[in-house]
Amino acid sequence: MRVILSEEERLDRSALERLQLERLQATLFRVEARVAPIAERWRAHGVGAASVRSLAEIERLPFMAKADLRSHYPTGLFGAPVREAARIQGSSGTRGKPTIVGYSRADLDMWSLLVARCLALAGAEPGQVLHNAYGYGLFTGGLGLHQGAERLGLCVLPLSGGQTARQLLFLEDFRPDGIACTPSYLLNLMETLVARGVRPRDLGLKWAILGAEAWSEHMRDMIEEGFGLRAVDIYGLSEVIGPGVACECAQAQDGLHVQEDHVLVEVVDPTTGAPLPAGETGELVFTTLTREISPVVRYRSGDVASLDPTPCRCGRTTARMSKVKGRTDDMLVVRGVNVFPSEIEAVVSSFEELLPVHRIVLRRPRALDEVTVQVEFEGDGAQVEGAVTRALFERLGIGVRVEVLAPNTLARSEGKAVRVIDERPK
Repeated sequence: MRVILSEEERLDRSALERLQLERLQATLFRVEARVAPIAERWRAHGVGAASVRSLAEIERLPFMAKADLRSHYPTGLFGAPVREAARIQGSSGTRGKPTIVGYSRADLDMWSLLVARCLALAGAEPGQVLHNAYGYGLFTGGLGLHQGAERLGLCVLPLSGGQTARQLLFLEDFRPDGIACTPSYLLNLMETLVARGVRPRDLGLKWAILGAEAWSEHMRDMIEEGFGLRAVDIYGLSEVIGPGVACECAQAQDGLHVQEDHVLVEVVDPTTGAPLPAGETGELVFTTLTREISPVVRYRSGDVASLDPTPCRCGRTTARMSKVKGRTDDMLVVRGVNVFPSEIEAVVSSFEELLPVHRIVLRRPRALDEVTVQVEFEGDGAQVEGAVTRALFERLGIGVRVEVLAPNTLARSEGKAVRVIDERPK
């Protein structure tokens, strides 16, 4: 595997910070001049672009959040008129109005570069073939990976999401080098192949770039062992740019390299908003440094992780963020205890005898919330129910009911896995 590095990915910290500050100040003055709602908020706080003379002084500026994009829907936070945009994308809007973001041609070029870097981190090389099973459309995953792959010189099979039979047909007929999709969907494909009597590793996949949902190290082990490949985690959100904000390297698989020459990242206390030192777990906050149409300044992502600024053995010097532990808005409060769904997944996936799917059901039959974790097992469920229940109690500190179901009872994912079903009265 050839390691592909750009100069910006291996700058020493002082040179990188000089570049960040130069780009940050240009972005702040652009936002102040062109994004009226944000400029008005800054004035209300008695700050402005001229107030930030160092990277640390960005803390003087107020936060942005998803609510800002929704309240100024559709284009009230654009840094340029819509006619200057080359593309409009956004979220699905399943929880209300979609969050809309725009891209200039320079934005698309920058985004393609960041995704190309991520694919190189995964082990992709020019001339290889990518099977892209991320959804195309308003969602940034499909088009984001597609354009980055072409930028790196890959041939793209644009399968999009779903239609599992067609996915398997193309995997068997074209024998791509790499695949991009959600980790739960790749496990679904693996399970379907095995059921058909096909060994997944016979497809010849070399690498997988997986994201859009939290996944455990045990899931990685299952995927890598089943397909005989290297699997890395990619991270992004449309409000910042889309997929490509950060990605693991196949060499170390030890944290996701943040594209710090284009994105400034902070970690703050989710409750107080106070900055946290390197290594501490908190909420990720992002500022775009080169985005033109939809810049964000101190955008609260809701994702919980930590940062490691030490250089990686792959040769890159950019800070690495840990795998996302969960989201602040997905955190469950059960009888006074904070629980992330990813913690439950980590326990469930550690039991190799269970099938690689589970569901968390929240109910409130009386005064207190109850959690039921549904798993699938081929055999006598009593064999594993007690062991899983004890392991969950040790990890979470609360009692959780475990329900063992027959194989193929739970729905399989063709995109982002739906792990939590909330049946509590509204």
